[in-house]
Amino acid sequence: MAEQISTPNLAQLPPEMLDFTLLKTTGALAPRLGRLSIPGRKTILTPVFLGNSSRGTIPHISQDNFRKSIGLNGLYMALEDFVEKHPQKTPPIFQLDAPDPLRQFNSIPNETLVVLGARRQPPIYSPIANTNTEVGLLTSVGYKSISSDYYAAAARKLHPDIVIGLADIPFGQESVGLKRKDKMSDRTEVWTRDIIAKRDGIDKGEPRYNIFAPILPIDRDLQSWYLEHLVDDMISKISGVAIYDAYLLDDLPEELHHLPRLSFHAPASPQEILRQVSLGMDIFTIPFVSDATDAGIALDFTFPAPTTTTSPTRQTLGVDMWQESHAISVTPLSASCTCYACTKHHRAYIQHLLAAKEMLGWVLIQIHNHAVLDAFFVGIRTSIANGTFDRDVAAFEAFYEPTLPEKTGRGPRVRGYQFQAEEHGKPEKKNPKAWKKDIEEKKLKGEKVKLMAAHGQQPNRKKEVQDVIDDEALIGLVDLQGVDVVELENIKIEDDKS
Repeated sequence: MAEQISTPNLAQLPPEMLDFTLLKTTGALAPRLGRLSIPGRKTILTPVFLGNSSRGTIPHISQDNFRKSIGLNGLYMALEDFVEKHPQKTPPIFQLDAPDPLRQFNSIPNETLVVLGARRQPPIYSPIANTNTEVGLLTSVGYKSISSDYYAAAARKLHPDIVIGLADIPFGQESVGLKRKDKMSDRTEVWTRDIIAKRDGIDKGEPRYNIFAPILPIDRDLQSWYLEHLVDDMISKISGVAIYDAYLLDDLPEELHHLPRLSFHAPASPQEILRQVSLGMDIFTIPFVSDATDAGIALDFTFPAPTTTTSPTRQTLGVDMWQESHAISVTPLSASCTCYACTKHHRAYIQHLLAAKEMLGWVLIQIHNHAVLDAFFVGIRTSIANGTFDRDVAAFEAFYEPTLPEKTGRGPRVRGYQFQAEEHGKPEKKNPKAWKKDIEEKKLKGEKVKLMAAHGQQPNRKKEVQDVIDDEALIGLVDLQGVDVVELENIKIEDDKS
């Protein structure tokens, strides 16, 4: 029998307090409906997904398009996106003297829920190991460490709605020993106590945040000490839990079942989202949405799946817009989608934008992909409410391919943290030179390549380096493969007298 739980009046809650209400559930490991509310923010119905941000915004989506075209009620942000100058300089975000600095710095609408964590989703392995007092981060300019005190101080300064407690997880390691797992539990327990104490020490009247306690991706027996203290001493101080392995939800103590569950177990496909929902997951961060956009893939699936099809094979989960067959297609990205991209433009135009490397192409696909996923979760909530979720999941898995299409085209320029850890050490460049193709074509035609360089003799206070000419930089600048360095010895580049 479904369980219905009432909710208190939001007007009676403290201004920062989160309220989560289970609207329908049939057991501990079963799909469930919920409602998450914070005064001043949009009420969120669960299951739902949060926007996965990079540098404070959805990739490819400007702040005005976020307001107009993306119907997200919440965003997940990572502190490592903003602390690249730490500890040499105070990061710019902490220099902003305004209420709601995190929201103001990134131009986030006031009604949008903001969740702050330490690491991006998914996190890239950091060679700086965690210690008893510090956590290693990967910032845009290299690896850094922050302490638990620094993290709590940042949360107090930035005023997010929800803060994910620090978790000692050695991301990227294939295997973790028993002693290391014991450290994971011990450190996470200390850090969770610490951020609770720091939050409770905030002066009355100053904005406070809600805390989601991390649940480690290890067996319950290995983190039993931490879970016992979480239930006995801290349960009244936390507002939710952050799950790093959805398939260990069976180990979650019964006393924590009423709390909202935020998944950091990144799903690779819609089918995996459905499996996590079937276990009772409430809130998701879904990196594959932006991954598909970068690959030029327009998502194309609905839940529940269509009941009829003329094709004997499974349908694809997305459309590869790099395929030349779309160059003359005047159909929308998805026939059933009502997003801006599908109602205003057609496949031929978007395929042209990608082929011309126009940023608008990825913008339109990103708008579309978020609309598809939003409709997907609306269908999930409706299916749970109607009691047909298990049957609809079976039909979905039978109708669609189990994985997203493979990437065939070259995506937009990428940042270092968008590569897996093992790719960082490879010698080849991550982004091919934009001008390389033009130069190769001119060489084949026998045309002269114009040398455009800002390198050479540079004004410098040190006399020993004043007259150094960077021949290697000059060669690399114009991609003169096979040209002997001796040919450049007679080039004269005068100093900029100004």
